[in-house]
Amino acid sequence: MTKILLVEDNEMNRDMLSRRLQRKGHEVHLAIDGEEGLRLASSERPDLILMDMSLPVIDGWEATRKIKAADATRAVPVIALTAHA
Repeated sequence: MTKILLVEDNEMNRDMLSRRLQRKGHEVHLAIDGEEGLRLASSERPDLILMDMSLPVIDGWEATRKIKAADATRAVPVIALTAHA
């Protein structure tokens, strides 16, 4: 089972994505802002992070930089989620 951290502040997007991922058999952990995402990335050690780029507290860009700078999480793939395509 793949452990996925979903960092998304929009409740509808978070709910829809997490339910779809869980139905596919993934273990999903949720964060609603970049700060919580950083904390869970470190404590939960996910296999994959789905990161919204427009987040409160710490935006997804800065959270991703910090995740990639930390020894414990630098190898975790991060996929950016954004409405600003």
